Amino acid sequence: MVTTLDTGPTLQIVLELAGTFVFGLNGALTAMEAENLDIVGVVVLAVITALGGGIIRDVLIGSLPPAAFLDWRYLVVGTGAGFVAFWARHLWMRFQRFITVLDAAGLALFCVTGTAAAFAAHLGLFQSVVLGTITGVGGGTVRDVFIKKVPTVLSSDLYAVPAACGAVITALSLNYHFYNGAMAIVAASVCFLIRMAGVRYNLNLPVSHPHPQDPKDNKGEP
Repeated sequence: MVTTLDTGPTLQIVLELAGTFVFGLNGALTAMEAENLDIVGVVVLAVITALGGGIIRDVLIGSLPPAAFLDWRYLVVGTGAGFVAFWARHLWMRFQRFITVLDAAGLALFCVTGTAAAFAAHLGLFQSVVLGTITGVGGGTVRDVFIKKVPTVLSSDLYAVPAACGAVITALSLNYHFYNGAMAIVAASVCFLIRMAGVRYNLNLPVSHPHPQDPKDNKGEP
């Protein structure tokens, strides 16, 4: 089981519930933008997006059942986010960029909490960074798979890199014993700002391109 951090459980719970809510909103809004879903579909996508990263983290750590199924607050917050997004969809959809902001916020919060949870489980510095990054990108990846979209982490903008940066700051502050609420905010802010800069300025890592097709292939030549 995951042990309690020296800073106590309150900070971790607050950050995780905040991440659950904003990722739930993002999952619901993304679902409504991509598909014509009813309220059940929207809420399901919200919950999957909100809880996916944390569940993946807990399974990899070996903390079973995952916290999402042990603490009723996670399911309630994720479900509530789906209902809020659905009933206020006309308002949200006027601000398309807000979906990306929510995604960046969820990414930022979960890369911090994922790293902290891994560190509390006595994993090493590098392993905690990896788990923090996976926690951050996990919910968005599961969301994209469910709506039949190439996961953002594999295709566009800076996504895993911001999460890794936030995770590194969190892991170092934990390792050298100066992790607190302020450091959590700093780590999350760094992740958020890098992600939004990637969106704003269309920054991308190098991408692969298919080999150009040989013209002969279209002429039926042997």
